[in-house]
Amino acid sequence: MSLAPSIPVPRTRFNTLPLAIGLFCLLWSYAFVAGKIGVTHCPPLILLAARFSLAGILILGATLMRGDWSLSWRDAAIFAVLGIANNALYLGLGYTGLQSVSAGLGGLIVSANPVFTAALAALLLGEGMTWRKASGLLLGVIGVTLIVWHRLSVGTDSLHGILFTLASLASLVAGTILFKLLAPKGSLWIGNGVQNLAAGIALTPVALTFADVHAIDYTPGLIGAFAFLVLGGSILAYWLWFHLLKVCGATAASAYHFLMPPLGMLFAYLVLGEHVEARDLLGIIPVALGIYLVTRPAKLVS
Repeated sequence: MSLAPSIPVPRTRFNTLPLAIGLFCLLWSYAFVAGKIGVTHCPPLILLAARFSLAGILILGATLMRGDWSLSWRDAAIFAVLGIANNALYLGLGYTGLQSVSAGLGGLIVSANPVFTAALAALLLGEGMTWRKASGLLLGVIGVTLIVWHRLSVGTDSLHGILFTLASLASLVAGTILFKLLAPKGSLWIGNGVQNLAAGIALTPVALTFADVHAIDYTPGLIGAFAFLVLGGSILAYWLWFHLLKVCGATAASAYHFLMPPLGMLFAYLVLGEHVEARDLLGIIPVALGIYLVTRPAKLVS
């Protein structure tokens, strides 16, 4: 009796995309908590200068060791300029604000960046502004205003810190628009290394001039927060972000940012014990809906 030849059954490949999305959201959200811990034990400018410098050295060092440099001098210069806006100014202002605002509120304000980016892109880049995007922009502004007004009324966060955080948001939006205008080419991974190193070089003299090195409190919390910010924030989270941009596209990847406010407040509650009130959670709803409306791709009409 002859046996029929066995037919190989194709193996189903494991879809890693949901895992990448989940890990990216967790890392990006927790970065605000790690930043809050860091600035509690170290002047923010010193913390950021060290973080950016080390992350840039690690990324570019690994790239040069592999001999995988694929960035022109022009694009390297553009990424260096973007590093000033997207890294040095954005997080320099944001971490200064974190000294007197909660990690949850800081994450919430900055997470509204896709809404304001869409508005400026319509004005400066000629991108279409539909009623859906306009409604999303309005909802985002309303949601952030409600939470900020509530935090100020109950004295939870200071106006000084909120203004720094809003300036941080403006810098991030400006950096995003600048990226679209200059349109650098080449490896985004190498570009991230250039951005980090340029930000570290720019912040180091400022930090050494205006910050007190002796104010650093070398605690296990600071060391853990710094390690996370370098490896989990500047390196892994950004690698995942570029991966999602490549696999999902910019619009779909940006939509994941509306998950950051609730996750950020949850981490702040669990790790830092920050108080979360019902009005804060209600304010998240219009922000999340606004960002979703702005970043949701338009339906194709057949």
